Amino acid sequence: MSQSLITQELGIIIAAKNHKPTILNPDFLKYSGIVPSEWEMARQPVYTQSVSQVAFTNGVAIIAEPTRVIFIEAIESKTAAEIAVADIAKKYVQTLPNVEYEAVGINPRGYIAFAEQLDAARLFLSETLLSPGAWQEVGNAPVRASLNLVYNLERSPLYLSINEAGLRNPDETNTPIVLFSGSFSYEVKSENPSERQNNVYQILDNWQADLEAYQEIITSKFIGKTHEEKVVIPNVFAMSTAV
Repeated sequence: MSQSLITQELGIIIAAKNHKPTILNPDFLKYSGIVPSEWEMARQPVYTQSVSQVAFTNGVAIIAEPTRVIFIEAIESKTAAEIAVADIAKKYVQTLPNVEYEAVGINPRGYIAFAEQLDAARLFLSETLLSPGAWQEVGNAPVRASLNLVYNLERSPLYLSINEAGLRNPDETNTPIVLFSGSFSYEVKSENPSERQNNVYQILDNWQADLEAYQEIITSKFIGKTHEEKVVIPNVFAMSTAV
């Protein structure tokens, strides 16, 4: 198989108490120095009591909710030096030091595409990553599978969800893909606001190491496997879904 991983998106989720979604707006972001003043809006912001959302033309979006703030950046065509989302998240935390930050998730998402065969994405999951068996022979259509895995890494757990999906093309056709959604989960362990901030900073400063670990695991452990070199995942139906 000659597929390669395309890292599509990097998301950062910061869980927080006492956070007000209504604070998020373009003026607040620019006047506080969280985002550069020259950044242009991609569409009209969304404002409600429970959620606010701001999106920019460079692929960065920020979503504020009462219990978390989500920072997302489309990174498919960007170098590491061009990726801004972690720095934006860090400046946001610096601007709001009295919010009680509880946890941080570093969430890369990427995919491998199967343009040459419409059923190849399904087969990759059901025949390459899983062992064949009677469990695949139920019903009147080929079984479709998804996997939820947990890796206990040195810095944090990595929750990895693997799903079949479709990528919409400009000509309105779909390219089958296998989507790899990762989440490195970190707990913020301090009651002191200053120490809590510094803890969040340390986590955010390691975003590139997490992204590289995600890419290395998928590239070396999943891509390049053939139907003869199966990765057997035991007790797949007993696994709980990671949130």
